[in-house]
Amino acid sequence: MAPVLGCVADDFTGATDLANMLVRGGLRTVQLIGVPEAGTPVPDVDAIVVALKSRTIPVADAVSDSLVALKWLQEAGASRFFFKYCSTFDSTDQGNIGPVADAFLDALGADFTIACPAFPETGRTIFKGHLFVGDQLLSDSSMRHHPLTPMTDSNLVAVLGRQTKRKVGLVQHRDVADGAEAIGERIRALREDGFGYAIVDAISDDQLYEIGEALADLPLITGGSGVALGLPNAYRRRDLVPDQPGRADAVPSVPGKALVVAGSCSSATLGQVAIWEQTRPSYNIDPLKLADGVDEVAAALAFARAHPDQPVLVYASAAPEVVKTVQQRLGREEAGAMVERALAAIAKTLVDADGVRRLVVAGGETSGAVVSALGVTGLHIGAQIDPGVPGTVTLGDRTLALALKSGNFGAPDFFEKALAQMP
Repeated sequence: MAPVLGCVADDFTGATDLANMLVRGGLRTVQLIGVPEAGTPVPDVDAIVVALKSRTIPVADAVSDSLVALKWLQEAGASRFFFKYCSTFDSTDQGNIGPVADAFLDALGADFTIACPAFPETGRTIFKGHLFVGDQLLSDSSMRHHPLTPMTDSNLVAVLGRQTKRKVGLVQHRDVADGAEAIGERIRALREDGFGYAIVDAISDDQLYEIGEALADLPLITGGSGVALGLPNAYRRRDLVPDQPGRADAVPSVPGKALVVAGSCSSATLGQVAIWEQTRPSYNIDPLKLADGVDEVAAALAFARAHPDQPVLVYASAAPEVVKTVQQRLGREEAGAMVERALAAIAKTLVDADGVRRLVVAGGETSGAVVSALGVTGLHIGAQIDPGVPGTVTLGDRTLALALKSGNFGAPDFFEKALAQMP
């Protein structure tokens, strides 16, 4: 049976976040790392999430890569499509959210979709088109200091409007509060008035179920993982997916040594690093030493091997002022790429040579680098560890347990919790 839902995510942890949401709703879901090669069998599941590393690459490359993924999902038989981006709408005025969404609409022959990064369970809410992170406007949150996509405008109608030539409207809270029928009426009115997008308000998870019901017949949905919360039930009511016996999140257990890798500089990850360091061993990669030719990879490997009986954290996470200093010296893109290469090399060596089989990775870009270095082609999605973060087990010949965490997600003790709850 062909999957009903084909999803393209612009980073690896975002893909896992979305897959987690679909599995929570009972959809059998796999995450594929990059676009599969021609002739790769289509998994027998309800939903497929293709994870790309396209959030911060040049716009033309992001569009091209995303369209290749969309075409593969179409050929796999999917009839509904989802473009997943971060719940903090990470982007610049050039893209990549608007250009990729535009390309998907054109490829699908569609004239309208929504944009809704809301995820109230993790503190992301939208009211009158403005995105909040907890009690703060996005523009007042720590995201304003993001090293690659600083978010200094919380008005999503305006942000998306600068990325597309299509008209961007709004489905306000008053319509969302009235339920799926009212949401649908507002969408029909916007389409008749020539709008190509609508930002959709959402301040509670209950509203995401109503939004999912209203959107289930759209060929394309764009948003964070939260807006997928209502889709599984809506698809069942339309007989698009069957009720499956057993748990959608059932995965095998994976024994072996553990490693924690962190590259995110978000405030959440910095807090998690601080909690870990109170009781556990850690090694801090210094980007400036890397740039000066110091073999930080070898030093981190030696440190990990000096603690063979307990998991070690290797991290390059740093406060905004430190990140700024590094970027001023090395350049924004080179600083990030250099750290990602180092962390990925450390993880790969410890997996290949030292028996590490369980990895927790913090940060979307870091997760992408690590997963690519390990040659992972896909993931079975297991039970949720924290909102937006499930445990996963790799597809293929080498079995690894992975917890891939967006930088902004997870409780303060996430690293310990993940090691305890991973398959």
